[in-house]
Order: sequence, then structure tokens, then C-alpha cells
Amino acid sequence: MMAWVLAQASLPLGLGVGVIVVVLFVAFVSNEAALYLLIFSMLLGPQLVAGDIGGGQLGRGLTLRLDDFLLVIVGVAWVAKTALYKEVGLVFRTPLNHSIAAYSFAAVFATGLGILAGRVAVMGGIFFTLKYIQYFVIYFMVVNNLRERKQFERFLWALLATCAIVSVIGMLQIPSGQRVSAPFEGPQGEPNTFGGYLVLMLALVAGLLMTTRSTRLKIVLPCLALVIITPIFFTLSRASYLALIPLALTLFVFSERKLFLAAFFAATLALTPFFIPEAVVDRVRYTFSQPPEAGQKQLGGVRVDTSTSARLESYEQVLLRDWLEHPLFGYGVTGYRFLDAQYPRTLAETGLVGFLAFLWLQAALFREAYGVLKTTQDPLFRGVALGFLCGFVALITHAIGTNTFIIVRIMEPFWFLAGMVIMIPQLEASQATPAVAAASRPSWARRGRPLPIAS
Repeated sequence: MMAWVLAQASLPLGLGVGVIVVVLFVAFVSNEAALYLLIFSMLLGPQLVAGDIGGGQLGRGLTLRLDDFLLVIVGVAWVAKTALYKEVGLVFRTPLNHSIAAYSFAAVFATGLGILAGRVAVMGGIFFTLKYIQYFVIYFMVVNNLRERKQFERFLWALLATCAIVSVIGMLQIPSGQRVSAPFEGPQGEPNTFGGYLVLMLALVAGLLMTTRSTRLKIVLPCLALVIITPIFFTLSRASYLALIPLALTLFVFSERKLFLAAFFAATLALTPFFIPEAVVDRVRYTFSQPPEAGQKQLGGVRVDTSTSARLESYEQVLLRDWLEHPLFGYGVTGYRFLDAQYPRTLAETGLVGFLAFLWLQAALFREAYGVLKTTQDPLFRGVALGFLCGFVALITHAIGTNTFIIVRIMEPFWFLAGMVIMIPQLEASQATPAVAAASRPSWARRGRPLPIAS
């Protein structure tokens, strides 16, 4: 029957069905293999714009990517597996479960109200709400499957390898004179998205470099950092440039190698005028030197360009006017006009309830990552925790002028790393003797169900 059906179908359709069947089989047999597929598809998967289904309020329209389909396939395989093997739980207990549930509920409930009130287009609201929370699926896939230090290492190297590949692709775009963007984004690239992702991965590399004891890694990691920071410059993303400042400050505050970092930062600042590309200087200078145009605003007595002015205006309109019309649950996802700034957009779309849930999730994530950094003794685990914490603080700043925490190409690797960091206490405890492991296992894990059997 399958042969007859495929014989009637076109070659692309037949190949597509074949790929889906193979991925579904791989995901069912090995969840770890499925996670590797997700890692490489996060930045290396093609995407297409499925059209504007939100009434013109969504910017570029709904974007579908390879990893969107992979998540659905892997999710179906995971649910099927939990039905067959009861020792494999659907959702593992973690310290972030309540805040994730609260934020997800606020987004869904606000969008539902928006649909009932006619503010939100049905299909746009549903699909964009799903995209807002789809990266939590990755988080739970990681915490449900990460059981050994070797797995941790393999996931980490896969993430770094993906970053190295896309960074090299970004460097190859520099001679074109266009703003560097992630691969396979179509004719309309997203330099801010690519810049945010690279800032996160640069923080991870910096954290590992501060803690590693391996001579080989002390050579490889600086080279990788150089490969990453070069395309960051040529994204011409001012939000990404701004995010580098809190990244450096957080690294200095939480690292034990403060003397080395102080000397490195001083030397970097002294040499900056000699190696910063002219395009970067012009981009930063343009913020304050754009010729007079309509719509420009004054910031501290200084006139800023129209792009920065639009973001300032979005903060002003949401905080002082529009949010007050629907203060509790907002307009719903896609119910308000397009805003390219995370904080006013969250407040406008999900109201005070959603905004507070968003802050709760951020605070819980920071608290847990900081707790892991303070308690873990393993150099590799400390490096990942330090890098993730620095990247998280950097992205909080990046979100001032970008929708950072709802951009899939940033949030998928971010929440993959979050799942790895959250599981560090479990992994470290499992390396000890049974008695020590039971005593050192975090309280949230001791209260939860037994650890699932590794697939």
C-alpha cells in the first residue's frame, strides 16, 4: 500500500513523507538522537513565511521552520513512548515548572479573550501563541532525557559545533556588504536575531574558558570566540552591541579570575579603536547623527534616529496609554500592533498578569542558574552555568530593543541550555556514591517522582 501511494505522489512529497517517517522512527527509538536533530536544525534548518494570518499585526507573518515540524514529530513520539513505558514520565518536576505554567496560561488566556473580543485573528492568535511557548517543549525534552555527564558533554559540543558552522557562514557574508544574518532565512534576514544568538553562544564560550583546565580547550575556545564575535560586529545590531556590556560585567562579577578579566578588558578597550570595523562605528554613530526626519525623538536632550525613536515611542504608548485599556490580560497575542521590543510587547499582549508571570519566570531562571553556579564543583558544569548566566543577563538587555524572548532562533538554544543547567545538580549527584547522591540531590528532585529510565 505504501509503495502504491508513493508511486502516485510527486518526488518531493514522497521524499518528505520518507523523511518524516525516518525522523519519527529515530525519535521513538532514541530521544537523544532526536535532540541532536533539533540542535542542528535550530540554526541550520530552512524556513518559510506562511503568510500574514494575523491581520497585518505580525511583522513578517507566520514563519514555519524545519525544527517546528521536528518538535511536533518528536513530541508525538515522546507521548507515544510514555504511553507504552510508564517509567518514562511526560513532564519531569523542575523548579521552573510553576513559572512556565503561569506564563503559558497567561498567554493562552489573554489570546482567548482577545479572540472572543474580536481583537485577535483566530489562526494568527493560535499559531503565534504556540510559537511563543514551543521552546518550553525543548526544555522538558532535555530535562526528561539528560541523565549522564557524557550526554551533557555531547549536547554541549553539538551546540558549539552548530555555532561554529553558522558563524563561519556569517563571516562568508561579510564581503557582500550586507548586514550579516543567520543562514536559510530567505530574502529578509534578521540580523538582530542572529546577533542575539551569537551573544548567547559567546557568553557560553567565555564561561567555559574561565573554568576549563584543558590545555586543548584553552586554545580552541579563544579561536571559537573570535569566530563568533566577528559576525556579531557585522550584524550591525545595536541591541547586540549593547548586550555585550552586561555580558562582560556579569562575567567579571561571577568569575573567580577577576584579575585576568580586568587586564583583558582594559587591553580590549585600549585596542578597540584599532580593530573595530568602520561599519560598526558608523552604525553606532548613526543613532545620534541621522539627518533630521519626521518622527525623531529627543533622549536626554539628544536627537536619536527614527528606529530608536520608534522603540521609545512604543514604550511610551504602551505604558502611558494603550495598556490601561486592557490592564489585566492585555490585547492577546497578535492583538496589538507589531512592536520590536520585548517588554512593552509582553505588557500589551498579556497585560499585567502575563507581564508579572514573565518576570517570575526570568527571576526563577536567574535564581536557579546562580544557585547551580555557586554549588557545583565540576569545572565543565561551572563553565556552562557561568556562561548561561552571563548570556541570560545579556539577553535581558538585548530584549530592550528586540523581541528576544519570543524569537525561536534565540530561545531554542537558550532553553536547551536552560534544561542542561537545571539538570546539573542531578548529574553531579549521580556521580557520587548512592548515599552521598541521595543527600546531595536537590530538594525539588527528591520531592519528584523517581528518575525515568534512560532510553
